[in-house]
Amino acid sequence: MIEKFLNYLLLERSYSPKTVKGYDEDLRKFESYFKGLDNQLSWASVDSDVIRDWMESMMDKGNNATSVNRRLSALRSFFRFALSQGFVERDPAHNITGPKKSKPLPKFIREDDMNKILDERMWRDIYKDVLARTIIQLLYETGVRLAELVGLNDSDVDLNQMQLKVTGKRNKQRIVPFGDGMKKTLEMYVAKRDDEVVRAEEGFLLSEKGKRVAYDYVRAMVPKELGRVTLQKKRSPHVLRHSFATAMLNHDAGIEDVKKLLGHESLSTTEVYTHTTFEQLKRVYKKAHPRAEC
Repeated sequence: MIEKFLNYLLLERSYSPKTVKGYDEDLRKFESYFKGLDNQLSWASVDSDVIRDWMESMMDKGNNATSVNRRLSALRSFFRFALSQGFVERDPAHNITGPKKSKPLPKFIREDDMNKILDERMWRDIYKDVLARTIIQLLYETGVRLAELVGLNDSDVDLNQMQLKVTGKRNKQRIVPFGDGMKKTLEMYVAKRDDEVVRAEEGFLLSEKGKRVAYDYVRAMVPKELGRVTLQKKRSPHVLRHSFATAMLNHDAGIEDVKKLLGHESLSTTEVYTHTTFEQLKRVYKKAHPRAEC
């Protein structure tokens, strides 16, 4: 049956030899598995439970969801073909659902690395550096999105109340507080900007030419500057938003509060950061507890 199916893929469906070889390997592995369970089993007699057991055994061996789902897809295609040709009387793979792909955990910059890059001694007293440090600190200490940052106007920054008015997705506005350190940085930035930059257009964060800072500038500047304190590959502006959320949760902020600060509509969007902090806890436990490796 397998040979007829592979010929069908190759000759009638025009699959590439490489793809057909992959199907062959996946089907042979399943055949070897169910023969190992019971030598009396055949392609016509295996049932859904055998397929589920096979999937579970693959997961137990460390195969990820993508790999398991690929092999399940090959099995589904084979049984559809076998059923259409009368080789089997039923399709045991028809109603089987593969494992869900796990979402990658958000990347974040460690707190000690952020403390290093935000140290004033890491920067020169020129407008370009003052602007860059202000942007990085804003992203990290308020968790705003890149579009929200670039869209800030002077009227959106209240230094007395120490808060930002940001316009998020679908033009929804929210208020984001900041602390004394951020206030000091913003005051220094405004003084430098007003003294050295000729304003060409509206905007709180202005380039040296007086125009609102561009998305591309921030996307290029942030990874470059963060590269001075971390070798982590992902160093985008959005990683600083992840870093904000992770730092808040690590220091006992409530998840509902973090949700509001980030401007998330759904709590499930924010909950991904709890997995990140839990991963940290697991690493700390394995390193610190004397019985963790027993």
